Amino acid sequence: MGVMAVAIGLNLMAAYTKPEPEKLITQPEEKVSVGDEPQSVYDFPVTVKLPAVLNGNPGAGKRVRMTTPDWTETSVYHTLYLPKDWNRNAKLPVIVEYAGNGGYIKGLDVSHGTVEDCCLGYGLTSGSGAIWITMPFVEVKNGLKQNCTVWWGDIEETKRYCTETVRDVCEQFGGDPNRVILAGFSRGAIACFYIGLHDDQIAGLWSGFFCHSHLDGVRENWGYPGADRASALIRLKRLGNRPVWISQENTTDDIQQYLKETGVTGRFTFASLPYPNHTIQWILRDLPIRLEAINWWNSKNIQAQHRYENDFKTVEII
Repeated sequence: MGVMAVAIGLNLMAAYTKPEPEKLITQPEEKVSVGDEPQSVYDFPVTVKLPAVLNGNPGAGKRVRMTTPDWTETSVYHTLYLPKDWNRNAKLPVIVEYAGNGGYIKGLDVSHGTVEDCCLGYGLTSGSGAIWITMPFVEVKNGLKQNCTVWWGDIEETKRYCTETVRDVCEQFGGDPNRVILAGFSRGAIACFYIGLHDDQIAGLWSGFFCHSHLDGVRENWGYPGADRASALIRLKRLGNRPVWISQENTTDDIQQYLKETGVTGRFTFASLPYPNHTIQWILRDLPIRLEAINWWNSKNIQAQHRYENDFKTVEII
């Protein structure tokens, strides 16, 4: 675990069963680590099997393709998973997840950039206790709105689809709008802040963030508008005191250094994975780091109700 400058951090290393109380520290204290020697993630057995993505009506334990009402005449869709213990009358936390860029292949590491690629939300919950949405980026191509597999598509349309989908799922399926976590891998990890903190309106949706591999602002050479650090800093200042999980293959040193240089404090938990794979398959496999991530998710501070104010100064974790 590490926390930049004067910030409140979550100590999730001490035990898998009960995190220690939050404390005020002035330097990165420690990092989550699962071993000394790099290994392939695929050497570890799968412990959680993703449900198949189906067409049809949603139901407990089912993952289905859905389209939010304003987009029914388009090709845009997300996937919705209602947990095994879903009850329409219960208010459940929600995990919203963005995928990495498509077209990435390196050995067994493959990313197609589709909503079907996502698995962080299911790996964190094992399919119980939370609603899971895998959200698309939306592009307009030849006049047709569709899911975008590389970068952001139409940013305004992407944000609008996200905010409307979160609202619709909370209203229709019992999601708690005060307990919505934004998660993502690679492109999706960057999106947690690039899209999730893009403006005041969308920034108010989230009670926390789960980012694996990359972070908005660390690299400036991605080639899309607003990738520069000055723009990223404006977004980062919308974070407030909400908790953020940040993990990455090999090391998170570059991310920690960037955050330190910004001077923005936050509740950051850093986890370095001891293998080079650019993938999220670790969240489905029997690695200690998965237990750390689950412990972070289960913390009462992560799933607590929150209040966000657009002056960027007040975020109340109740």
